[in-house]
Amino acid sequence: MLRLITDFDGPIMDVSERYYQVYQYCLKQAQEQGQGVKQLSKSEFWELKRAQVPERQIGLMSGLEAEQAQKFTHLRRQTVHTLPYLVYDQPVAGAIATLEKIQQLDIDLVVMTMRRVRELDAALENYDLGRFFAPQQRYCLSNDYVKTTDVEDKPRLMARAVEELAPCENVWMVGDTEADIAAAKSYDIPFVGVLSGIRDRDRLEQYQPDFIVNNLREALDLILAAIG
Repeated sequence: MLRLITDFDGPIMDVSERYYQVYQYCLKQAQEQGQGVKQLSKSEFWELKRAQVPERQIGLMSGLEAEQAQKFTHLRRQTVHTLPYLVYDQPVAGAIATLEKIQQLDIDLVVMTMRRVRELDAALENYDLGRFFAPQQRYCLSNDYVKTTDVEDKPRLMARAVEELAPCENVWMVGDTEADIAAAKSYDIPFVGVLSGIRDRDRLEQYQPDFIVNNLREALDLILAAIG
């Protein structure tokens, strides 16, 4: 049996519009009335996010003063994962068809995400994605979980999954961030990074994934070829 553990945001959901909407909101809130700012285009903004340019720096590049950039950063962290903005997420092109293919191949599919239960449930319901992930195959943060960092929290989710799921000799993981790579490496699980998420190739390569492909479909093809 093949088990595929996939992150949610990045391989399955495109979060770029949500992040850009939050950027615009926070920029508006942080600026003074009548202050001239330079709102970045979505492509400019997303390129900076994928290169992990700090939030404060993005604020400064948008014309905010240092103190305003600090307010901008704080407000963004408070806002970006709230339910009113999650509606801007959309499935990555081809992701649903790939999930259907995975299901047809009878691959054991597990989702592992830094979303909280309510955030994951909202997306699963909105896009009819619950059909791909049985409740016991969903690993996410509880609604009252006190976050540390993704690089610490995601391996904890992986530890839970390894303990709770039935043993499986052939396990692979797909994700788009260093937290996903850390989770996979903590249990020597081969990892495929995808470029459809919030890290660009240069950033992903720094964390030494086993493979990098463009999207979930390419990841599936690579894994199937690798296992023969």
